[in-house]
Amino acid sequence: MNDTVGAGRHRGRPRRRRLIGAVLAVAVAGVLVTGALIRDDAFSDTGDTVRLDEGGGRARGAPVDALTQLPTGPAPELRIAATIPEDGSKVLVTTLAGKKSGFTGKVWLWLPPQYKEARYAHSGFPVMIALPGGPGFPVNYWMDRNLKLEASISAWSKDGSSLPFILAMPVLNPRTDGKEGLYWDGSDIPGQPKMGTWLTEDVPDLVRSAFRTIKSRDGWAFMGSSTGGFAGLKAVLQKPDRFKAVIAGGPDILPDSRLWRGYPREKLENSPPELARRLIDRNGPEVYLAFQVGTKGSDVRCRPQVENFIRRYGTGPVKTRFHVDEGGGHNARTYVPGMHDGELIQWVSAHMRGPVPGG
Repeated sequence: MNDTVGAGRHRGRPRRRRLIGAVLAVAVAGVLVTGALIRDDAFSDTGDTVRLDEGGGRARGAPVDALTQLPTGPAPELRIAATIPEDGSKVLVTTLAGKKSGFTGKVWLWLPPQYKEARYAHSGFPVMIALPGGPGFPVNYWMDRNLKLEASISAWSKDGSSLPFILAMPVLNPRTDGKEGLYWDGSDIPGQPKMGTWLTEDVPDLVRSAFRTIKSRDGWAFMGSSTGGFAGLKAVLQKPDRFKAVIAGGPDILPDSRLWRGYPREKLENSPPELARRLIDRNGPEVYLAFQVGTKGSDVRCRPQVENFIRRYGTGPVKTRFHVDEGGGHNARTYVPGMHDGELIQWVSAHMRGPVPGG
C-alpha cells in the first residue's frame, strides 16, 4: 500500500521508500556574508543575480586558523530563488558543470546567519549536503522553505542545538524516466552519469569555490531522506576520509537500482553494510551515523532494516544513534523536526567542527 502523496511525502514500495511529492516551489533564500551578497533594491529579489564580495573569489584577510579554507574561486554565478521568512536569509541556486563527474545540474545553497557576522569573517564553516528522496530531479525539495530545513538550522544554531551549517542541496539524480522507479543510488554505476562523484566531489568543490569552509572532514556531513538518506549514508561510509557524519531519515540500506544489473561487484562496492564491515575491519576512521524513522506508512518496513544495520555494524569506529518519530511518517515534514527532537543534530554537531571567532 502506498503512503499518501503530498508535499515532501514518500511513496512506499516493497523494497524502497521514495520521497516523491517534491514541492517544486522555488524557495531559495540568500544570506549575507561579510560584504558577501551585494544588492541595490529592497523589493522582491527572486531570480536576481548576486555576486560574492570576498576579494574576487577569495576572502579578504588571513584565515583565523590553519583549518579554515578560504574560497578557492572562481566564484560561481548565483541567483536568488526565494527568501526564508523567519530570518530573511536567502537560498541561492546555480548550475554546476561537474569537472570530475562530467554531469551538469542545479545546486541550491544556503548560508547560516552567522556567516555574515564580523567575528567569523575569516573563519570556515561546516557544510551539510542535503539530499532529497523521490525523483531528486529537476529540483532538490530541501530548498523549499515550507519544509523549514533552513529556518530550523538557523534557529537551532542560534540556541546552540546545532552548528551553523552551510547547506548544499544538489539534484540527486540526472533525470527521470517519466515514472517512479529509476534511481542512480547516488553512485557511479557503469555506463551511467557519475552521480557518486557529482555528490561527493563536484558539489563540495563548488562550495569550497564560493564560501569559507573547513579543510578537514570534521567540517563535512550529509543529511537526507529516503533514497537521499541512503546516498548520504553510503557516501560517509565510502569516503570517511572526507565526510564524518550523516543524518538519514527513513533510508534504504541496500543499493537496489535496476541499473546495477550486470554489475554485482560494483554494486557491492556501494553497499552500506559491506562498506561498514570494511571500515570496522580496518578500525576507522570513526563515522557518526544518525538514523530516524516514523511509525506510519513505509517507515514501518524501514525500521527493522535500520535496526538490523545498527545491531550488526554499530560497533568500533561506526558510531550510531537512532530516533523513532512517534506518529510520524516517511516524509520530510517528519524528519526535519525529528532531527532536533531525537537529538540527532545535537549529536552530530558535538562531533564536528564549527566556525572559530577571530580576535
